[in-house]
Amino acid sequence: MLNCITTDHKPTSVAIVPLYLDTFDHWLESQNQYLQNAMANQQFGQKAGQFFLDYHANGQLAQVFLMLADDLNPYDTGRQLKSVPLGDYHIEHANQAVHQCVIKSWGFACYRFDRYLGEQPTPQLVVDGQRYHSALSQVAATHLVRDLINTPADDMGPTELADWVDGFAAKHGASTSHVVGEDLLAQNFPSIHIVGRASHKAPRLIEMNWGDDAHPRLTLVGKGVCFDTGGNNMKGDAFMKLMKKDMGGAAHVLGLAHLIMEHQLPVRLQVLIPAVENAVAGNAYRQGDVVTTRSGQTVEIGHTDAEGRVILADALTYASEFKPDLIIDYATLTGAARVALGPTLTPTFSNRSELNQGIHRSGLTTHDNTWPMPLYQQYNKYIQPKIAHLSNSGSIPQAGCITAALFLEHFVGEDIPWVHIDTYGWNFGDRTGGTEGGEALGMVAVFHWLMKDLNHDSK
Repeated sequence: MLNCITTDHKPTSVAIVPLYLDTFDHWLESQNQYLQNAMANQQFGQKAGQFFLDYHANGQLAQVFLMLADDLNPYDTGRQLKSVPLGDYHIEHANQAVHQCVIKSWGFACYRFDRYLGEQPTPQLVVDGQRYHSALSQVAATHLVRDLINTPADDMGPTELADWVDGFAAKHGASTSHVVGEDLLAQNFPSIHIVGRASHKAPRLIEMNWGDDAHPRLTLVGKGVCFDTGGNNMKGDAFMKLMKKDMGGAAHVLGLAHLIMEHQLPVRLQVLIPAVENAVAGNAYRQGDVVTTRSGQTVEIGHTDAEGRVILADALTYASEFKPDLIIDYATLTGAARVALGPTLTPTFSNRSELNQGIHRSGLTTHDNTWPMPLYQQYNKYIQPKIAHLSNSGSIPQAGCITAALFLEHFVGEDIPWVHIDTYGWNFGDRTGGTEGGEALGMVAVFHWLMKDLNHDSK
């Protein structure tokens, strides 16, 4: 999975020497005239992410100086690492936090999605796998999310996603089960069925379970719309272009599950992924249709392109039946969230304000930034139609991410703590060293928050 990092010993690896931006000038004063002149000529030392190649007299690379962000933000530090020459490298620094920063910077920036290109050569960072297991697992989880999102829908539809989860679960000692096609109706998952029934790849509910029953139950729910045409309210080509990423919620909960299982967190983990393709066919659901959900609440389809919240309705109801200690859902749910906060600041909603604030604080320290958003109850009036309990689309164009979150809240069991994360699942190159593609947003922040919360509770 990590095609740019190795834990194998490489005796001829070149040193990466990290330098702090705020102390660089003082450091440079103590260096030889060659370095002072060469670094000045190349304007090295002016911003985080720059690197400087230092050569031996025979022309061989001697070491690489890397300019750190003062706050050890791995995304800033790694913005140019993709251009380091091919070869093997190791980190030369005494501080473990610096090592962790460079490992994540390297892993995030040097990522390649090469499934259809064949393995591409890339610089290799040599890392002590045991000592830096946590940083490596965060890189691996991020690559996992990116790979799943970047895979085209024909190779990552509901069927292929289910197969992938089975293999993933087997590696971690977890179990899986699937409710597929017409069995969704027989087992009372009608809202998943109605959205996905038009595809030649049957809709399904994917379930994975792991951990000790004695531990607190944590349920992760991920929107798995493997491709979204918009249904009969079809998207234009510019908006449909990236819709392989509409299963980004599923990718995020699998990445978070990877971190939880890799770190053996003391939870009883349940992962639920309603997996569908929102396709157009003679049996596709229509605007104005009404579906009776698993909860018994009826939903009028105000717009077929607001399908994600419809499939999540049954999944959240099912999750609530187990009375978990916490439900977290991830979904690439609304364009309104992007209008409000842009592509990489992730809005979070919760029926417990302290959870929202805790995740926000974790995001500040992990540089995986989130922003607490309100479940403004007065806006429920905008999702109440005349012929059903709820509408899957708001009656006004404003506050779209809030009305979507309010819709989901109706399917969360009473007194169950719940967090909803409206992730984008994509970046335009600013977090991947210049390569546009799938991205984990709001995953690392939640993981660190969970670790801190669980460690606190165990004391």
